[in-house]
Amino acid sequence: MKIIAMNGSPRKGWNTEQLLKRALEGAASAGAETELIQLYAQEFKGCISCFACKRKGSKTHGLCAIRDSLTPILQKCREADALLIGSPVYYDYPTAQTRAFLERLMFPLDPYMIDEEAHTRIRYLDKTVPTALIYTMNCPDWLLEQIHYPTILGANEAALKRLFGYCESLYSCDTYQYSDYSKYDCNMFDAGKKAEQREKQFPIDLQNAFDLGRRLAEMAQEN
Repeated sequence: MKIIAMNGSPRKGWNTEQLLKRALEGAASAGAETELIQLYAQEFKGCISCFACKRKGSKTHGLCAIRDSLTPILQKCREADALLIGSPVYYDYPTAQTRAFLERLMFPLDPYMIDEEAHTRIRYLDKTVPTALIYTMNCPDWLLEQIHYPTILGANEAALKRLFGYCESLYSCDTYQYSDYSKYDCNMFDAGKKAEQREKQFPIDLQNAFDLGRRLAEMAQEN
């Protein structure tokens, strides 16, 4: 059983990666083999609408036809038993690298075909592959609904659920952005309160990530 995590943050070792690593520890505790991949270490672009994956008789087998450093990673994702994708939220959306990865991962797995008897979209995959999204953000949790994050970010979850059969999201809110707030122009934030939030809430987020990883591994074992 193999579970792969994609780090869509440009910052190694910070909030997103810490949560992903903790999730992988949870998956490992359930017997999974794990791997963490850094998206910002790869050279790739998003979908270019070549439609090679949609041509009649396509031989892409659910993989993007573009050949670059993302190709072997997409192959690993295609063969994985579960997927974790982590990203900071930049101006209401996942990072550009994360979005480009999702385009390249999802579009080839999304046939433009309808089951004429069931009147539903046909799935490329014939099994459920549990997936999850981990988001880190400066936004406090009480503001999530007001700025419609569950709707905006929920679109990614809905797409992954339709293609892979299962997806859930974990939000880590009001995260600690700087190691020293005094070095930056950011007087809209109270450095003391940010540190307090980090001390109290982030350990809870890490535990939630561990539980999420273990849950995905247990689901993968059942499939």
